[in-house]
Amino acid sequence: VQLQASGGGLVQAGDSLRLSCGASGRTIDTYTMGWFHRAAGKDRDFVATISPGGGSTDYADSVKGRFTISRDNAKNMVYLQMNSLEPDDSAVYYCAARLGYSRSAYHTKYYPYWGQGTLVTVSS
Repeated sequence: VQLQASGGGLVQAGDSLRLSCGASGRTIDTYTMGWFHRAAGKDRDFVATISPGGGSTDYADSVKGRFTISRDNAKNMVYLQMNSLEPDDSAVYYCAARLGYSRSAYHTKYYPYWGQGTLVTVSS
């Protein structure tokens, strides 16, 4: 499955942004999907994950209550709605896929498929 993330940009603190991840090559309705980010000089860290059917989601503590992951399997799309953005959210954001359901897929090692990143910059 090929993934392509989009929707990044430069915003101010407090603003909202929605990232999109389009999949091709396979339908994603049997894939756990995730979003990760990598800030400058740091590792690629977990942001959010969603089960294949969309009924289960989980988030990093730093984004709980501000970010929402969702998916539209009919469109082969996954989204990350980011509200109340903070400068610390500035990073390259990546979408990732893993075949099947994994309840605790919080680490990059669980995802064999990755899209290219999309840059989010939040100014103070």
